[in-house]
Amino acid sequence: MTSKPVAVRPLKITVNPAKNLALVAVFAAFIAVCAILPAVPIGSVAVPITLQTLAVYTAALVLGGKRALLATTLYVLAGLIGLPIFSGGRGGFGTVAVPSFGYLLGFIPGALAAGALAYTALRKQVSGFARAAIFALAALAGFAVIQVFGVAGLVINAHLELPTALAAALVYVPGDLVKCLLSVFIALAVHRAFPNLARR
Repeated sequence: MTSKPVAVRPLKITVNPAKNLALVAVFAAFIAVCAILPAVPIGSVAVPITLQTLAVYTAALVLGGKRALLATTLYVLAGLIGLPIFSGGRGGFGTVAVPSFGYLLGFIPGALAAGALAYTALRKQVSGFARAAIFALAALAGFAVIQVFGVAGLVINAHLELPTALAAALVYVPGDLVKCLLSVFIALAVHRAFPNLARR
């Protein structure tokens, strides 16, 4: 007498809206914490070096495009309504006119671009060096988008000519490349520990 094989159904992983909202809030708070840590002023352009972009790249690589979009949007909106969570403890709608606002605004599309690209690697289940390489490219894509918005902000709010704004933005490139690399290591470790983060 032989027993019938038991059909094994694939495990269904459902989206938990409450968990997603919690992740969005946590990473928005993470960006805020990195913003209010002591900053390094640079030259005559009032856009100091902070850890904000590290938090944005990490949020994008960990959460993916949509949730990172929500986290960065929440952070920017919370600062605009008056919470002192921008660099230097600033907040309020008046920050729209400061030279650094272009970078702040760029966090939103930058996080979306980086997160969407990173999650292509996770959804296709590539691993090892390929995943790390795609994560690095994703972080660099976010960096590029943020820089475009940042330079535009320097031209509009700091009244710089485009060549001068581009030259001023070059100061941030080495530090941001290091932050991109750090965000890749952090995100890879998080996804190894919590592989369900990227599952639909």
